[in-house]
Amino acid sequence: MRELASFLRTRRERLPPRGGGRRRTPGLRREEVAAAAGMSVDYLSRLEQARGPHPSAAVLNGLARALCLTPDERAYLFRLAGSAAPEEPPPTGVRPGLRLLLDRLQDDIALVITDLGDVLAWTRPAEQVFGSFAGRNLLRAFFLGPGGWVPEEDREDIARGHVADLRATLARRPSARPLVDDLMTSPLFARLWAAHDVAVRRSDRKRLRHPVAGLLELDCEVVADVEQDQRLVIHTAPAGSVTAQRLALLTDPPAPPPVTCASRHPRHPALPVSGSERAGRLPEPWTPVPVFPSSAWSAAGNSPA
Repeated sequence: MRELASFLRTRRERLPPRGGGRRRTPGLRREEVAAAAGMSVDYLSRLEQARGPHPSAAVLNGLARALCLTPDERAYLFRLAGSAAPEEPPPTGVRPGLRLLLDRLQDDIALVITDLGDVLAWTRPAEQVFGSFAGRNLLRAFFLGPGGWVPEEDREDIARGHVADLRATLARRPSARPLVDDLMTSPLFARLWAAHDVAVRRSDRKRLRHPVAGLLELDCEVVADVEQDQRLVIHTAPAGSVTAQRLALLTDPPAPPPVTCASRHPRHPALPVSGSERAGRLPEPWTPVPVFPSSAWSAAGNSPA
């Protein structure tokens, strides 16, 4: 209570007088803070003198508003009063710090996700490898989707990591409960949830079976923001490895060789090239064979999670 009293006094004294002007004593008067917080001056005085009872959440919220506390100061106020700070809604956009990092990783396979698995932003190489992430939740795709990306022998370990991380998220964010309830329809999730494992994901090595490139072995680094509600996930492969070569083909496919009469008519290399061929169009009866990019697989609900 002494720490709480000191914190309230220092926060009140740092605020400039309302309406401007100068005063003998710094900051706002108790009467002004009490009025803005919706409490009596006597109650605020007792709190600042470490004589009052433990304030309720409503009183603490009023004080945080009246004292113009930052989110960190608000959380500290609740901890001093022996209460857990009410959860604030997470931002809908990428936090500036992670956006800055993502903008510098445009040549890498990187994406920003929430601690609930919602994908917020991604780089072009990530989309070239995994398909569009628009509207995708990695946890729902992993446990409730058709699967196919994760080798069956690795699925249990990856699932255990997802479940342990989500339980850690639930401890600090009760709003994760609806997602947990939805995932309970997965027998695998329900079985692992009952084990009560807790662990925040920070780095990992995982194998993915890509529908075009085949097996990929990726190192996965996770950078969390200070609020721990958003994460930057970076996938890399050791230089010179088979996975690195396969990723290079997916993210920067080689240009097709030029079509010439010599390549199509080896017995007659000197045949003239028509205008349509010089323009890149194949004359009849040659018909181009469509090649579908790997992003087409995302429409089937597959997930690299």
